[in-house]
Amino acid sequence: MYGMGFDHSFGLWFISRWLKPELMIESGAFKGHSTWVMRQAMPYTPIVSLSPRHPEKYLAKGPAYVDGNCTYFAGKDFVDFGSVNWGNVMKKHGITDLSQVLIFFDDHQNELKRVKQALKAGFRHLVFEDNYDTGTGDHYSLRQICDQFYIRGGGHSCFKESDEARIRRNRNKLWEKAVDTKQLCGPNDAWWGVRGEVRDNFNHSNKAISFQEHFRNSRFLESILDVYWELPPVAGPSLTHQTRYDPARASSPIVEDGRFGLFKRLGLDRLETSVFNGYTQMVYLQISKQGS
Repeated sequence: MYGMGFDHSFGLWFISRWLKPELMIESGAFKGHSTWVMRQAMPYTPIVSLSPRHPEKYLAKGPAYVDGNCTYFAGKDFVDFGSVNWGNVMKKHGITDLSQVLIFFDDHQNELKRVKQALKAGFRHLVFEDNYDTGTGDHYSLRQICDQFYIRGGGHSCFKESDEARIRRNRNKLWEKAVDTKQLCGPNDAWWGVRGEVRDNFNHSNKAISFQEHFRNSRFLESILDVYWELPPVAGPSLTHQTRYDPARASSPIVEDGRFGLFKRLGLDRLETSVFNGYTQMVYLQISKQGS
């Protein structure tokens, strides 16, 4: 799938079809698969793509996609999302209502940073592809930020003999991405983020964060959130035979376990098992400035 599995491909297609934006922006294109997905959803909508390496550079080595109705800030023309003059870009595309723009992030950057940048620019509709669970991933995610004791199911214990530790040990044997307490907890029993760290830029830039700051990040996010929706996996693990993400830490699938007839009628049984191994709680956000 060249950067995005079937679950997230369907999720991005669905969100794009549902919102019907007048402009779609992606930060992180890799080989152009997400560009292709958005194009299938919205055949005539212009796309703006930001990516350090232009997807066309991959064409000589194998499958890649370059879109004819896309403005690329890529390769030597690359500009980071936070540095783009979005006013000029909107003017060029005739966009006067920023609520008609959809932003898709698959750039492995601190998601709180990206939310603040999008909010400052006036965008409202955001999708983050890799919304990693606590203790996993290469960047600080919205799911990690929302993992708080005051939220149902949030907050964790680092006590090795706790019920949570016992459950985590068992889940860790079944699912590749399930983390046990030893993996979850860092120095001084810091479990938030990844072992008490905020990761950024593909795990190239990390810093320790206090629980108090982690908590403040959550309260800030709540103050600007209108919608937070983790898109569910397409089908349950007994149907897809996926072995990576822990279904106990994910939304209920669209096609539930046991519904093999429906799974087959949809043609999902003809797909390779590996395409279902990339689910990382992709999330749709609708945001607005405080007090608006």
